[in-house]
Amino acid sequence: MDTQTLDTAAVAAFLKDRLPGFDKSIEATKFAGGQSNPTFLLQTHARNYVLRRKPLGQLLKSAHAVDREFRVQKALYGSDVPVAKMHVLCQDPAVIGSDFYVMDQVVGRNFNEPTMDGVGNEDRSAIISDMNRVLAALHDIDVDAVGLSDFGPPGHYLERQVGRWTKQYRASETQNIPSMNKLIERLEADMPPDDGQRTLVHGDYRIDNMIFETEGTRCLAVLDWELSTIGHPYADLASVIMQWQLPAGPQGRGLMGVDRAGLGLPSDAEFVASYCERRGLDRVDRFGFFVAFCFFRMGAIIQGVLKRAIDGNASNPERAMQLGAFVPVFADNGLQALNNDK
Repeated sequence: MDTQTLDTAAVAAFLKDRLPGFDKSIEATKFAGGQSNPTFLLQTHARNYVLRRKPLGQLLKSAHAVDREFRVQKALYGSDVPVAKMHVLCQDPAVIGSDFYVMDQVVGRNFNEPTMDGVGNEDRSAIISDMNRVLAALHDIDVDAVGLSDFGPPGHYLERQVGRWTKQYRASETQNIPSMNKLIERLEADMPPDDGQRTLVHGDYRIDNMIFETEGTRCLAVLDWELSTIGHPYADLASVIMQWQLPAGPQGRGLMGVDRAGLGLPSDAEFVASYCERRGLDRVDRFGFFVAFCFFRMGAIIQGVLKRAIDGNASNPERAMQLGAFVPVFADNGLQALNNDK
């Protein structure tokens, strides 16, 4: 099953009467990044768009929900949370073999690593500050006002998420990883009580899922909303810190061992404090648990990526196999975060 190409003729025929001003002569180029939903740049004589589709082949239940991505970004467009403009959602797999949607192309800078090589210290600091601003704005969105009150089920978000990702992990398990088993056990046994906080959450909030101004430091769009739902805001905050605790470089894409002050980057505590100030919070309770949960969830996601590579329907097979080796690392880091939980 080929996830690297796109039937542009079928796409053009579908969009012809659904996208005003659409130029039917298109070229498609797949973006190299991303492991979940294959994403393509659509180039026309008039303008460019981006198409994001479900992968082909057998998929895990509830995964790759492009319809949810489309809905949440359409609802957020024009708010304090910058997103691309949505155009068309196709839920007829007969068109190109899987569901897809088309949105505007947002032109700007995308940073694969939080060190942002080649960026000056002042701009690094400003970019991370805006990343913090957008996160706080996301969690202050009135879900009723934007029509997303039913975007996630009620109840204990953490309990629901640990249960869901445990099932996803077991469904894609390719080998026994004792540390992952232990992490699941401890998350289930030591879960904090539901404190009633319920906001819109992105689910994979990190700098490589954002586009910033080409010459400035303001965020122009938050990308990859596949895991978005109504949930606990601290999980998004912990997602940022989780990534920063990984090894620096193209594999870990974290800040472990990096002289942050020397690069104009905040410490974990400083980033959390800025978020709390923006949202009027005194502190974040049980933050270690949230970080551990994020390590677990990302480990489960990467396990699914590895399974798709083995099955032959990964978006980037070579990168998927490399990522698969990190599942035990995520599990070990999750256990360490639980040990540090207060």
